[in-house]
Amino acid sequence: DTVAADPALHARWRHWWSHFVQSVDLTPLLADYGFAPRTAFLSELMHRVRRKLLPATPETGDMAELFVLLLPSPFDVRWLQALDTGTLQRLREVLLAPAAGTDAEPDGASAVWTSTLLDALTFCTGQISAIGFAHEIRTRMSDSAQSQRPFHDLPMTMAQLRRTVQEHGLDSGATQLAADSLIQQLDRCRQAAQTVYPHLDTHGISVGIVFLLRQLRARILRCRQLLDCLLTDRPERAAAALLADLAQLSQDNRSIRALIAHSSHLTAAKVAERNAESGEHYITRDAAEYRQMLGRAAGGGALLGVTTWMKFGLTALALSAFWEGFAAGVNYALSFVLIYLLHWTVATKQPAVTAPAMVAKLRDIRAPGAVRRFVDEVANLLRTQIAAITGNVGLVVPVVLLISTLLSVLLGLPMIGEEKARHVLHDTSLLGPTPLFAAITGVLLFASSIIAGWVENWFVFHKLDSALAHHPGFTRRLGAQRAARWGRWLREHISGLAANVSLGFMLGLVPAFAGFFGLGLEVRHVTLSAGQVAAAAASLGTPVLSDPAFWWAVAGVLVIGPLNLAVSFYLAFRLALKAQAISDVNRQRINAAIRLRLRRAPLSFLLPPRPQDTEPEDEESPSSSSP
Repeated sequence: DTVAADPALHARWRHWWSHFVQSVDLTPLLADYGFAPRTAFLSELMHRVRRKLLPATPETGDMAELFVLLLPSPFDVRWLQALDTGTLQRLREVLLAPAAGTDAEPDGASAVWTSTLLDALTFCTGQISAIGFAHEIRTRMSDSAQSQRPFHDLPMTMAQLRRTVQEHGLDSGATQLAADSLIQQLDRCRQAAQTVYPHLDTHGISVGIVFLLRQLRARILRCRQLLDCLLTDRPERAAAALLADLAQLSQDNRSIRALIAHSSHLTAAKVAERNAESGEHYITRDAAEYRQMLGRAAGGGALLGVTTWMKFGLTALALSAFWEGFAAGVNYALSFVLIYLLHWTVATKQPAVTAPAMVAKLRDIRAPGAVRRFVDEVANLLRTQIAAITGNVGLVVPVVLLISTLLSVLLGLPMIGEEKARHVLHDTSLLGPTPLFAAITGVLLFASSIIAGWVENWFVFHKLDSALAHHPGFTRRLGAQRAARWGRWLREHISGLAANVSLGFMLGLVPAFAGFFGLGLEVRHVTLSAGQVAAAAASLGTPVLSDPAFWWAVAGVLVIGPLNLAVSFYLAFRLALKAQAISDVNRQRINAAIRLRLRRAPLSFLLPPRPQDTEPEDEESPSSSSP
């Protein structure tokens, strides 16, 4: 309103605008804004960190750098989207129409805008071709996608559009045909890129490759937006929509968390899927499997009794904090690996892999009985955990007492001294920070399952089983057949080995690193804590039964187990729900179904089902669900 009412101001405004357009390059904003300056995940991560830490300057001819300063807040997106068509048309007249009394050509601004859009399209399609030609993308496309050569033909299709616009203008039928041809070519590029995902699903996920594919898809969408701006009969409306999208990108591209979450989503899904495959082996569904789990947990508890003795022996060496933690980590890792190789089990390690196995039952939640099958798995898991904890604790205590008795008889010394015994009871007491430490240990249990999934994905992605089977050094020493068997064995067990080794070292080293920062953090693992309390009781003798500190320690052990299980299960369950994209509505259905089972058959969560038992059906029919 102000400019339109003052011809002199309008002339000055047009002079400034003309100078601005000539000195500032708009093409980088249209073609590259919102995309990584380098086609690599780590490069974009560091770029976002720099943008958060370092201020930007307006002394630049790059419109993409100025754009961050011009539209810095989320409100800018809203007011751009709220501009009505009438206001946009008046704005276009003020900005682009020549001032009264000047000799400027009426179509000069439109020609500059058209040339800028064509340049941006050229740059954008060139980047799409470059990503499609990248070795990590090209070699993972399907054979049919590679034979169609969509990325080879894309630059020629874009060049044809530019020539057609220059020869026939924007409003011609030839230009529309050339634009349709470019859109079809972009769709073929997108479809070719989609064929990379099945390869990743089979041969392992790479965050870098997923990042490249996301960049390629976003650039294809940008090309469609630029074409809309080029060919629309309402250019001001299309331009405003594009600027609003760019302003939204300015907000989104500042988030480091969003970058990591988007690029690692498929990896997280694959980790959940691989953990689901492992978790199937840790869920009991009938009385025979229930008894088998009791036996396997008893074996694990017996071995952890020996681990408890070794732990106290290492503590007696009075090593420095780091080396004591490292030695404890080696002790735990060797014990967990041995338990794994003997096909025994440790109760607290199960929830992180059984939760994804349960959520896998919801992969097709609309199918009849999907929620009922999930509730069955909840009951099965709870029974399994009770069996595992009972077996672990039920054997670790007598084994520790037996070792303590043998040491007293043979050497005349208990496993630990009286002062250390009272210290153990004090540390395990429910009145202290034991619940907090138990919850933190649950986080470590979940972290070990994530590490296991990542290591397995890394092993599969780099085809290390094949590399070991054909490595000249291995085949020379082991022979071809034995090397191949080792490769297959590692492919099958790398996840379990990684989980057990990482958990052992985290249990040993996390307190040492926390102590370096003065945090005083400890770990509380239910089986190991039960063994330590048993060793303390053996050292103090029968009078300890009348000591309140002993019973508070026993109460602490009773709390440690549920907290270990609940925290690790909750974190794994949330990850699996996100991987399966379960909506809030369906989560409510699941909760309602669990409550219904608790009312109708509460014992099903404690005792294995009898063959003649029938399970209650879902309260809601599948047709009433929402995706």
